[in-house]
Parts: sequence; C-alpha cells; structure tokens
Amino acid sequence: MAITDTVGRGTIDTLAYVGQLARLIARATVAVFTKTQGQGARYRRALHQAMAVGIEALPIISLITFFVGIILALQSAHELKRFGAMEFVPNAVALSLTRELGPLMTAIIVIGRSGSAFAAEIGTMKVSEEIDALETMALDPVRFLVAPKLVAMLIMMPCLTMWADFMGIVGGATFGILGAGFTFGSYFRATLDALLKEDIVTGLIKAFMFGLVITAVGCQEGFLTGLGSEQVGRSTTTAVVKSIFLVIVVDLAFTALFYFTSPS
Repeated sequence: MAITDTVGRGTIDTLAYVGQLARLIARATVAVFTKTQGQGARYRRALHQAMAVGIEALPIISLITFFVGIILALQSAHELKRFGAMEFVPNAVALSLTRELGPLMTAIIVIGRSGSAFAAEIGTMKVSEEIDALETMALDPVRFLVAPKLVAMLIMMPCLTMWADFMGIVGGATFGILGAGFTFGSYFRATLDALLKEDIVTGLIKAFMFGLVITAVGCQEGFLTGLGSEQVGRSTTTAVVKSIFLVIVVDLAFTALFYFTSPS
C-alpha cells in the first residue's frame, strides 16, 4: 500500500509540475505576441539574452563538439576498419551529430550556462523581493522576465545546434584527413551525400523543443525559490537536474516519433 501511495503521489506531483511548465510557457508565448507599452525595452532584453545564450556560448560549444566529432570518427573507424568500410566514417559522424548528438550536447551545455543562470537570476529576485516590486508596479513578471528569455532561447538553440553540427563534422574531417586517408573534398562530399534534409530538420526540431524545456524549467525553478540565499543555490541545482532529465525524455519521445512516422 505504501509503494502504490508513493508512486501515485509521485505521478501526481510530476503531472502537476509539467502542467506548471506548460502554463508558464503559454503565458510567456501570449506575452511575446501581445503588444504593450515598453515593447522596445522588451526587444532589447531579448537581444541581450540572445547574446548571453548564443554568442557567448559559441567558444565552449565549438570546442566540445569539435572533440566529439573526432571521438565519433575514431570510434566509427575502429569498427568499420574491421570490415574494410572506412569510406562510411563520414556517414556515421554526420548522421550521429545531426540527428542526436549535436542538439543533445548543445542542450546540455546551454543548461549548464543559461538554464542555471535563469534560475539563479529569478531566484535572487524572488529572495530580494524584486518580483513583488514588479507586481506592485503592475508589471507582469512573466512578460518582463520570461518572455525575452523564451524568444532568445527559441532563436538561438537551432542556430547553436547547426553550428555544433558543423564543428563536429569538422572534427570528424580532421581525423578523416589525418588518419583515414580522406582528402578535404572527398570527406565533405561523402558527408553531403550521407545527409538528407530530414536528418537536419529532425535535429532542429529537437533543438527547438529543448529550448522550450530549458527556459520553462529554469524560470519555473526561479519562481519557486524559497526564502534565504541558500534556496537560490538549491533552485539552480534543481533546475539543471530537472532540465537534463526532461531534455532526455523529450529527446526519447521525438526520436521514437520520427522513427515510427518516417517512411520505410
């Protein structure tokens, strides 16, 4: 009886939390498309968030995905060499990156950089009663804080994912040229031949959904921050853990969806 009670309560709490995330995203989406006073200031905040989420993340994303591309090429070559099929190394690297690892690695990096920052920023404002001050001035915190972050994240996540895919392919090409007998031209021709439009679109759709999850969880955990500076740290940690878990769940769901709906 205790086990069923625990499972039931956990399921209800999970569904309630997902409902809170959906409601927050819905309110932020309405705020994005609703015209109000201070529209220019909101665009400036969105631009500032886009710089923090996207441009400032380029160096670390470039470095990590470049090395991931090399690792994928090495692992693929290790197995394909046994079958005399080294010419398929570009295929394995390109498909793995565009369908799965590009958007997933980008999401995890963005969670660590920006998702945690969203939770810390809003959590600090909650503890210092700045959220209450906004409401006192008749400013909607969701419109003022969440909407610019949502716009920035939904624009930058697909862009960062495309850049991560490119850097990963460049990493794979580095191994292919230096260790597998490819030329620059032959490696990239093989990559282009292996990729279909569906492979790239699949990764970009995942990136878009990951952006929704990261923004929703980071901001929601910030709003749920309790009193005291210690609670800000807990909210930040919780935001990172929940974001990674939900990103994996969303990734699984869309991978299964694309698998079962794709033509044979």
